[in-house]
Amino acid sequence: MPPHPPSPLLASAELPKSCEGDPVFAEPWQAIAFAMTVRLHEQGVFSWSEWAEALSAELYKPERRADGSDYYECWVAALSRLVTELSITSGSELEALVKSWQRAAEATPHGKPIALGNDPLR
Repeated sequence: MPPHPPSPLLASAELPKSCEGDPVFAEPWQAIAFAMTVRLHEQGVFSWSEWAEALSAELYKPERRADGSDYYECWVAALSRLVTELSITSGSELEALVKSWQRAAEATPHGKPIALGNDPLR
């Protein structure tokens, strides 16, 4: 069986790579989203085929960037969709949490870690 051709996503100049050329996380939130996905799968919340279907649906939306530079935004969108579809959380609860994080980010002094407790409405 011939080896699979390299993914065009891995060839993207927009995705960060290690010195060896392997893809790496550009931001801590990307690693956290990845870890959350793995953990939810390990807990049996969804199968890898369900995950692959959700991620693929996000990656191939017409408004997505062809160079893959929004890969982790697709990852978060797929994870958000799955947790709402599987009733882990509601869309309104998820949206409220997103807004809370945004307020926390705006209220956090530059150079300090963003903490949800920084949301002035909490």
